[in-house]
Amino acid sequence: MTRPVAVAQQSEFMDRALEIAHGGWGRVSPNPLVGAVIVRGGAIVGEGFHAEYGGEHAEVMAIRQAGAAAAGSTLYVTLEPCNHHGKMPPCTSSILEAGIERVVYGTADPDRVAAGGARELESAGLKVVGGVRSEEAARLNGPFIWDRLGRGPWVSLKLGLSLDGRIAARPGERTDITGPEAASFVHRLRAGHDAIMVGGRTAVIDDPLLTVRYYSSPRVPPVRVVLDPRLELDPAGRLVSSTEQAPLLVLCREDCEDARRRALEVRGAMVAKVRADGTRLDLDSVLRELQARGIRSVLAEGGGTLAAALLGACHARRQYLIYAPVILGPQGVPAFAEGTRTDPDDWRVVHHDRLGRDVLLELEDLQAREALREAA
Repeated sequence: MTRPVAVAQQSEFMDRALEIAHGGWGRVSPNPLVGAVIVRGGAIVGEGFHAEYGGEHAEVMAIRQAGAAAAGSTLYVTLEPCNHHGKMPPCTSSILEAGIERVVYGTADPDRVAAGGARELESAGLKVVGGVRSEEAARLNGPFIWDRLGRGPWVSLKLGLSLDGRIAARPGERTDITGPEAASFVHRLRAGHDAIMVGGRTAVIDDPLLTVRYYSSPRVPPVRVVLDPRLELDPAGRLVSSTEQAPLLVLCREDCEDARRRALEVRGAMVAKVRADGTRLDLDSVLRELQARGIRSVLAEGGGTLAAALLGACHARRQYLIYAPVILGPQGVPAFAEGTRTDPDDWRVVHHDRLGRDVLLELEDLQAREALREAA
C-alpha cells in the first residue's frame, strides 16, 4: 500500500524524472522527452527514460528496473502515460500489469491519439495526480507541445555576444567571441533541434558547417537552413560541400536566378522559393515551408538581421544568449539590428549558467509560456 508523500518530496521525485528525461536528447524526436521514477516506501526503486525513437517508453524502462518492487508503488512521470498502441504497447497496460497503485505526472499529453492515459488508469482504480512541476515538464517538451497545438515550428534563437551587445568585431568579419565550453553547449542545442537556421549574409561571411560535432550524434542530423534571398551562397564553400554530412536547404526569393539554383542543387543542396517581403524573405512563408517539410523545431543562430526579424515578428519562443567577457566597442556589429521591435516585458529569464568564462542566459517568451501552461 502506498503512503502519502509530502508535497516537497513529491516535487523532488518529479525533479529527478525531469533530470533523467534529458537522456533522450537528440534521439527521440519527433517523440517527446520523458523520464519516469518509481518510488516505494519513500525510496526510488526504479528509473527510466525514453532513450530512442521507436524504443521502449520511460515507464516501461522504470518498471523493468524496479521488478517486483513496482507492486504497490508510486510512479512519477514527466508526461501523462500514453493510452494507444503505436510502435510500442500502451504504457497504461504496463502500469496496470506491474501493480502500481499511484501515478503522478507533470503535464498532460497534448497528442489526441495518445492522450487519455490518466482517465484509463483512474477507471482501473489507481490514484492519479497531474500537474506536478507542470511548467518545468511543459518547458522540457516545448517544441513537441507547440507542434501538437498546431502552432508551427518552435523557434529558438541563439546568439554569442560581447558584454556591449556585439556579435562581430566589424561588419563582414567573422569573430569568435565565446569559448570552447559555449561551443559544446551550442552543439548540444543543435542536436536537439530539427533544423539550424542562419541568414544568408552570415552564411556568406562565416561559411559555417552548422553540423553537430562536439556532442553525441543525433538520431537524424538537423537540416541546415539558409535564408538566402538572392542565392549568394558559394557553391564551392564548406556549407554546400558538406551535404553528405547533413541536409542543406536554401530558401530564396521567387524570382531568384535559375542558374544559381542549379549550381547549388548539383552539389546536393535543396533549394526552395518562398515569398519575399521587400529585400528579405517573408518569415511566415519561411516557417510554413519548414513545417511542410516536417520540421518542428528550429535553432536560429543569427546574424543580427535574422535575430531582429524573428523577434520583431514574434516568432522566437526561446532565447539562448551567451555573453563573453569582452568589449568589442562601437565599431562592432550589434547583436540586434537597429530598430528591433521587442518588449523586454515579454521575456523572462528561466535559467542561467556558467559556460567556462562565458555566461548563459536562457529567456522564455511569456506568451509561449502561457500557451504551454494551458496545454499542461
